[in-house]
Amino acid sequence: MTDINAAANEPRLEHFPVTFFATVMGLSGLALALHLAESRFDYPHVASQVALVLAIADFGAAVLLYLIKALRFPSAIGGEWCHPVKLAFFPAISISLLLIAAALRPDVPETARVIWMLGAAAQATLTLAVISGWIGKRPFQPMHISPAWFIPAVGNVVAPVAGVPLGFVEISWLFFSVGVLFWLVLLTLVMNRLIFHDPLPARLHPTLVILIAPPAVGALAWLQLNGGQLDAMVRVFYNCALFFAAIVVLQAPAIARLPFALSWWALSFPVAALTLATLKFGELAQSTFHDGLGLFFLVLLLVIVAGLIVRTSLAAINGEICRPE
Repeated sequence: MTDINAAANEPRLEHFPVTFFATVMGLSGLALALHLAESRFDYPHVASQVALVLAIADFGAAVLLYLIKALRFPSAIGGEWCHPVKLAFFPAISISLLLIAAALRPDVPETARVIWMLGAAAQATLTLAVISGWIGKRPFQPMHISPAWFIPAVGNVVAPVAGVPLGFVEISWLFFSVGVLFWLVLLTLVMNRLIFHDPLPARLHPTLVILIAPPAVGALAWLQLNGGQLDAMVRVFYNCALFFAAIVVLQAPAIARLPFALSWWALSFPVAALTLATLKFGELAQSTFHDGLGLFFLVLLLVIVAGLIVRTSLAAINGEICRPE
């Protein structure tokens, strides 16, 4: 019996998780943050290019493994789709495409345009599918809700970041409108769950950092949609992101004590989005304070991503990634 249980717990491709695409979001966000910092402070675009290559390679490997899993173990894909938490991670695939398109846009806009269209089509499809899944026949309980449910909404708000400069203005407005609407709806549901119900399971505690992402990305998207003006809405979005960052800081000691899981990658993209929003705010407001704060967030992001890469590599070597949960 012990041998049977041990065999069942061995790492297998069948257990390759859709949550792995959060690693691509983190690396893509890092590439964008580095590129903006390099542009702001007149450094060559070397570090950002390295991060972008890593993000693209990571995305290619993740897609290949997930396609093989889909062909060999379709029931496992169905299991993830029916899971109340993992369901929200499927749009991480399309968000990764949108972020890669945003990172490629300055150098190869035509390639970025094609990738953005693929990402936008996938994002629209997955958003409709996930929300339809939420309001379908499956009975979800308050305990099933977590900040990971923000991921589909975040994806819609990401679309204008590259969509507007690439010429997709009206479709960017559509994505932004839907994203902000569902951010507000889900924020209410998530805060209700966090305040009035049992605490998040330890494995999901790092997803609290996702609270930062929607308003931080919202500030960046609104800047694209309003022509780059530092208006009231930018300030509202950005200051909400700072507020949620302060909440996360208070939770950081509890998060740091948790054992490593892929959910730790939830730390990376929100910090990248906050870094981008802060650097952009500093540029437009001509605020040396926000410039310094943006650089602080960038250093923090580099430390977080480097640590996550090392820890994920060790977990992969030790066979801790593709295990049943």
